[in-house]
Amino acid sequence: MWREIKKDGERRERVPAGYWGLEDMKIRRLLAVWAAKLSGFACKKMGRQGVTWAGKIAMRIYPPILEELSREVRRDIFVVCGTNGKTTTNNMLCSALEAEGQKVICNHTGSNMLNGVAAAFALSAGLNGHIDADYACIEVDEASTRHIFPAIRPDYMVLTNLFRDQLDRYGEIDITMNILEEMIRTVPMMKVIVNGDDALSAYLAMDSGNDYVSYGIGDQVMESGTSEIREGRFCKCCGERLNYRFYHYSQLGDYECPRCGFARPGLDFDARDVTVGDQIAFRVGDRHIVAGCRGFYNVYNILAAYAGVRTAGFSGDHFNDMLKHYNPENGRMEQFRIQGVSIILNLAKNPAGFNQNISAVMQDPAPKDVIIAINDNAQDGTDISWLWDVDFDRFGEDNVKSVTVSGIRCQDMRLRLKYVDIPSILEGDVEKAIRDRMKDGTGNLYVLVNYTALFSTRNILKKLEGELK
Repeated sequence: MWREIKKDGERRERVPAGYWGLEDMKIRRLLAVWAAKLSGFACKKMGRQGVTWAGKIAMRIYPPILEELSREVRRDIFVVCGTNGKTTTNNMLCSALEAEGQKVICNHTGSNMLNGVAAAFALSAGLNGHIDADYACIEVDEASTRHIFPAIRPDYMVLTNLFRDQLDRYGEIDITMNILEEMIRTVPMMKVIVNGDDALSAYLAMDSGNDYVSYGIGDQVMESGTSEIREGRFCKCCGERLNYRFYHYSQLGDYECPRCGFARPGLDFDARDVTVGDQIAFRVGDRHIVAGCRGFYNVYNILAAYAGVRTAGFSGDHFNDMLKHYNPENGRMEQFRIQGVSIILNLAKNPAGFNQNISAVMQDPAPKDVIIAINDNAQDGTDISWLWDVDFDRFGEDNVKSVTVSGIRCQDMRLRLKYVDIPSILEGDVEKAIRDRMKDGTGNLYVLVNYTALFSTRNILKKLEGELK
């Protein structure tokens, strides 16, 4: 609710209803910023993430803080949406803009609902209650776009992909698509940077009426398993089953509708000569991009970030330098070295993401141990039936020396593995599971966790890293 006040004769200004005047607003905004910073500092000292609390407190003290601070961004605001790859893409895009000499606000931790986004701005503000930023890179939960888009009015939207996610949080994928379509239309000047290989995402971009550019992988690189769940099999325009020339994974690939002609759009940023192994390399136009990370899905994440920085008007000359120094510090293929043991931590929270995690693990031919930690807290989704759509049978190869199941739903995970004849070690305590595999394992450990297990597991690994130098 807003009310109008008179100031300087007939000039009117709109201010939040319930506030007495502009001076009071300034004081409340300062208090909101200071309280957010104090909350964030206290939570960090207690070993808690604390970002959402900082945003919640800031908005309680001064409700329009997100809208006002976002208006102080000098140039453009990017939002990154999609089922998988949001955090990695968003953080890479932020680093790419910083490599171009820009000051950027970013919700690096992946807190992507309203309170987390408010915290990103409030914690970036100075003690004077104002921000000093050229750009903002904001990861946004798809359902939360209804609250965030009206406040920040983004200039660009990166849409990574749309897969089936936590059913008890998002419902069927059509619900997510309807929300995104509605919110894209509310910002008609926003340009969409879309994964053209995903028929669902491409349809949204084409149907919205907004300007868009597309990125993707023009030729087949990986052979997709026939058992994968493919959400985009049917044309969103007419309902006909799509014809695919090839799949990369899940429903990502080169598609065309035989009835209405809907097809993969021409790719403005087309990854060619893709190689995947201990590192990723590909060409886009006349630029050769190299990144020291694994996982075919990361080709899309890197390509999305590159498309973002180029669409913003930069040459991307510093992009490879950024990738050379980029270190994911958020549990997305994050690497640890503790007492000679190589440990990789990664998030896996839905069938498409988990299958790509498994592919990344199995690209490593060396003997390895795997820990899978599954929780069912509210943020994870209490329905874990999606585990039955993951191709866990691929862990049955000889170079996987052990699989340990952990977390709140470790028994369910153990049962899932039993149905594909993979023996597992049951250890509900994640820290003990890690210590045991460090002591008796191969020295090559992969830890795959779903959402609420991520932060606590990362804290355990950082603690062990400090203790066992």
